[in-house]
Amino acid sequence: MPRPLKATSPFVARPHPHLYEINTWVWLEELSAKYARLITIGNIPGEEWDALAALGFDYVWLMGVWKRSPASRKIARAEPTLRPAYAAALPGWTPEDVVGSPYAVQAYTPDRRIGAWKDLDTARAELHRRGLGLILDFVPNHTAVDHPWTRSHPAYYIQGTKDDFKRDPVSFFRVKPARGSPRFLARGRDPYFPAWTDTAQLNYFNPEMRAALLNEIRALAAHCDGLRCDMAMLVLNDIFARTWEIQLEGQPRPATEFWPDAVNAVPDLIWLAEVYWDLEWTMHQLGFHFAYDKRLYDRLCHAPGEVRSHLCAEWDYQSKLARFLENHDEPRAAEAFGREQLEAAVTLVATLPGMRFYHQGQLDGVRRRWPVQLGRVAAEASEPACRAFYTRLLALTHENIFHSGEWRLLGVEPCGDHSNEDLIAYRWQWNSAFKLVVVNLGSGASQGHIPLSDELDLARDFIFLDLLNDAEYERGGEDLARYGLYVRLEPGRAHLFDVRPS
Repeated sequence: MPRPLKATSPFVARPHPHLYEINTWVWLEELSAKYARLITIGNIPGEEWDALAALGFDYVWLMGVWKRSPASRKIARAEPTLRPAYAAALPGWTPEDVVGSPYAVQAYTPDRRIGAWKDLDTARAELHRRGLGLILDFVPNHTAVDHPWTRSHPAYYIQGTKDDFKRDPVSFFRVKPARGSPRFLARGRDPYFPAWTDTAQLNYFNPEMRAALLNEIRALAAHCDGLRCDMAMLVLNDIFARTWEIQLEGQPRPATEFWPDAVNAVPDLIWLAEVYWDLEWTMHQLGFHFAYDKRLYDRLCHAPGEVRSHLCAEWDYQSKLARFLENHDEPRAAEAFGREQLEAAVTLVATLPGMRFYHQGQLDGVRRRWPVQLGRVAAEASEPACRAFYTRLLALTHENIFHSGEWRLLGVEPCGDHSNEDLIAYRWQWNSAFKLVVVNLGSGASQGHIPLSDELDLARDFIFLDLLNDAEYERGGEDLARYGLYVRLEPGRAHLFDVRPS
């Protein structure tokens, strides 16, 4: 049985926890309008916390609580490529609505609009009172261009030259330190895209910078139960060295990776890595409890026939993946999957092992993506059927079997055609409880037989109660032993069976 995940006392999460991401600034603006008074994270009405707890979440990720950068705000207001996204999320937007990116952090203190430290601690206490933990952001790769370190400790950053700046002013910027001559610092980037113009690139080959960042993490750990680490793979020694090969010439490579040092600095924190490029297992080995399962997301979107092979991985890998259908970086699930495929995709992600990760607005079928630079967005009507489905599924997966039970992927044998290849089936078992999940990820009706001889005592007959569709089926043990459970599903549909002897 999986051990409970430890976090900063007194919070202890269940295995396979449910995470809910909230765009904090936008949420506070919505609540302020709803209650006709200024709401910060310190005075959120109790019924709002109650509503989150009632849905069965284990963690709330308050995204974007740290101090926004005035320089980032200015850049975001002037950037022409962002304006179509602003207009889609907030028709009639004004410059005042653009508050800057939460990933260009000027300081790891709560932004004045969000609240103060005492307000953050109040929010955490309210979550704890309801059995939920608090996740906050940590942005390891870069700071805002106007972070105090750029002037007080410019050596903490990747250094450029005046010629670099003249040649590529998008990737380098000039700063006048508190002491000494002007410096030319690199803007943050990953190796495959242009620089993020509102950021300054930290130098992970500088041991003093690493030590300073560990001190920041220790300070944050006193106010939260876990950290979601932005683009966590960028600071791996190999990737960092390849990205900044020219600028790092002559600098000794660190003897260790940064992440084990960070985890060891605050061992009771829960660590969630945003990670890509098939580096999930690497992040697990370095101490992360969970890593984004972008591979599953991409396969669900573009290659559903490859999902089964993805789910054949070892348990230690499966149980440490954060499964999602949307987050602030991806299109909305209702838009990406549509009504036709959403039921199957949601049921799959909600019942797999690992962290189950939901996003603000997802439960209501919101279709507009919210640029993180906006402080408010236009209201969008909730889709009642979508809300009802998510609410039912969250209630079902709140049961202990989906957290303390044993998971196993099952085979699906053909029944007259090859459509069984589109069906994914697996079970959860805990004590005498047995749940069977079947989803059709294909574009047409699919059918197949699911062998259950190794799972159930087929000397008995069984009732299969479909908890998603309120349907009940009785099947004889002899037929189940001979043929397996016959299942036929329309495209994008799912079964979640409670299985018990008749």
